[in-house]
Amino acid sequence: MPVEVRIPTPLRKFTDGADTVPVEGSSIAELLDDLDKNHPGLKGRICEDDGSIRRFVNVYVNGDDIRFLDNLASPLKDGDEVSIVPAIAGGTRSLS
Repeated sequence: MPVEVRIPTPLRKFTDGADTVPVEGSSIAELLDDLDKNHPGLKGRICEDDGSIRRFVNVYVNGDDIRFLDNLASPLKDGDEVSIVPAIAGGTRSLS
């Protein structure tokens, strides 16, 4: 069973409007690669050029912020739920 990823509204144009998508991966890094393989351009909205998560984007695994886990190395297992949440306040960049 794949990992379920919740997609925020500004990024749903990459997923044909889907609010959740199934993705394969045993870590957040692998999940992001698979997400981009199936939905080209999405990873570029979530990650910096060096592959790190943009500071105005939060990623959660089963409700836990990956910044307090193992960041991109955070492990995933079948049935986990990953949420991508854009920051609400401030900044000049947007996801769209």
